[in-house]
Amino acid sequence: MKFSFKHLDNLRDMFFLLDVNGKILHMNKTAKDFLGNSYDGGDVKIQEIIVSEDSEKFTSAFEYSIHSKKRQDLPVRFNNGNQIIDADLSITSEGGLADGKETVLVQVRDVTAERKKEMEFLRFYYVAENSVNPLQITDIEGRMIYVNPAFVAVSGYSRDELLGQSPKIFGSGKHSKKFWGNMWNVINGGKVWFGEVENRRKNGEPFYTQLLISPILNSEGKVTGFFGIHRDLSEKRLLEKQLIHTQKMESIGTLAAGIAHEVGNPLASISALVQVAQRSTEDPFINEKLGLVKSQVTRISKIIRDLVDFSRPSNYELHLTDINMSIREAVEITKVGTKAKDINFHMHLNDQIPLLPLIADQVQQVFVNILLNAVDAIIENHVDGKPEKITVKSDIIQDTVIITFADTGKGIAEENFTKVFEPFFTTKKEGKGTGLGLWVSYGIVKSFQGDIQVQSKKDVGTTFTITLPVQT
Repeated sequence: MKFSFKHLDNLRDMFFLLDVNGKILHMNKTAKDFLGNSYDGGDVKIQEIIVSEDSEKFTSAFEYSIHSKKRQDLPVRFNNGNQIIDADLSITSEGGLADGKETVLVQVRDVTAERKKEMEFLRFYYVAENSVNPLQITDIEGRMIYVNPAFVAVSGYSRDELLGQSPKIFGSGKHSKKFWGNMWNVINGGKVWFGEVENRRKNGEPFYTQLLISPILNSEGKVTGFFGIHRDLSEKRLLEKQLIHTQKMESIGTLAAGIAHEVGNPLASISALVQVAQRSTEDPFINEKLGLVKSQVTRISKIIRDLVDFSRPSNYELHLTDINMSIREAVEITKVGTKAKDINFHMHLNDQIPLLPLIADQVQQVFVNILLNAVDAIIENHVDGKPEKITVKSDIIQDTVIITFADTGKGIAEENFTKVFEPFFTTKKEGKGTGLGLWVSYGIVKSFQGDIQVQSKKDVGTTFTITLPVQT
């Protein structure tokens, strides 16, 4: 059977039969429908319907196919005068003849819709990759098939560790089966689910987010996967904790004042009775023991006074302050604690430091915070034979006062080094620390136009350096 170009009329692709100059000799119905009546008959070259920007690359491929007798594939854009389409074009020259002329067969597939989808995908991909919000896409079984860089950063896992895994990999275990069951019921039903969740980073730290999960539907409305977007709630949770802690500290201040009143009076009575007993006996043994009781009562009274002084709200008025006196008082407050009884305190204070305009109780709070942390670090790193000491130095260089606190404690792990001044960051066990001491200290020092820096080495010790300007 002799081949006719009409055999190509029912195909979805356009077919053109060209001479070696690009002149259209024949075309199928699909091509005629695209070009319309304006191209029906006459000497029309295919180059005339190719967008000018693509004409040069087409001519190059066209000539190469004729000379090499090899098929050439390339993307081009066609313009029929009414619309421009994206097309994948194939050029085939096999030396066939039409009316005694060498011919070239060109197949054109309209890929405009596919290109549009690709462009939409690229736009989404660019937005997703550069979004500050963690994004994830899972398949119908809940296995992750895409995570953006923000998700990698917040989770602490690498992309390779996450892909193919269930989101349970960073689950905190804080939410019930009923909670997650309700979520699955909603999204499997083709609806959007929204809620607040607590997850765990790879290093075990919690991170809190608002999570929106949207089902991905195909053209038939069937769920084929899920798209999740997180919004970081860390700042919100931090503010909530700050509010709770502020209220707690106010209660502690009230409690301290109450303790001073309720315990102070009985202690005064005990002290008076001890003095009466001492005057009533001449027994050396009894006098020795009564003296010990009196010294312990005095010690308890001092601890209560220090607690009240430490918790009393500041009047926030600047006064000329003896920085060395504040250091000595802070050391004495720290030394009365039972944990510090075996720790040696060394002070090297420069007496030439002038009085500084500061808020005395706030400065003392900074010093006590650092010293208490140093004591805890030493206790946690106790090794027989290793010196347990805290060295405090003050000095003045030009117009700057420099105060250092060096301990022989456990040091700060490298991964935590940049977090020491963050609010609520602590390496202590639950209930052993609030994580606010150094954060508050940092704010106080900065309010006096000073600075506070930390240097540390694991299992060797830590040194905090405070610098304060001399106001002249």
